[in-house]
Amino acid sequence: RSPLPDMHMMVAAPEQWVKPMAVAGANQYTFHLEATDNPGALIKDIRENGMKVGLAIKPGTTVEHLAPWANQIDMALVMTVEPGFGGQKFMEDMMPKVQWLRTQFPSLDIEVDGGVGPDTIHKCAEAGANMIVSGSAIMKSADPRSVINLLRNVCSEAAQKRSLDR
Repeated sequence: RSPLPDMHMMVAAPEQWVKPMAVAGANQYTFHLEATDNPGALIKDIRENGMKVGLAIKPGTTVEHLAPWANQIDMALVMTVEPGFGGQKFMEDMMPKVQWLRTQFPSLDIEVDGGVGPDTIHKCAEAGANMIVSGSAIMKSADPRSVINLLRNVCSEAAQKRSLDR
């Protein structure tokens, strides 16, 4: 399996990094909606540079701000912590955003980032996330492989259940 690098750009001016990340071999470029004044132009630039588009929102941003762009992106990322550093506590009150996105855009990849681990993965998967970011829960585990397998299996099982329920 070859790695598919997603560049999650938590930067103030994401426009300036599109070309360098494409040249570096990124397959997907994820930027924060709050970091740009012109998401449409940035989405177009990312596509023109041969990458998929991910669009992230911070906890304080409503999901309705992401909605106008949902049909133009490959992945929506709902942050369940304030961006900046690892090991923060999972914000369960972000799960309605994931549920709403899954209901409105059933085929969209939806990712959750922040505080995701064995104790919170079920909430993410049941809300509709099919992609997750997990750092501390894996890196601080005595058995990272089993944590990764658990996270993967919970997401896969929830996705299968959603497809059966349709």
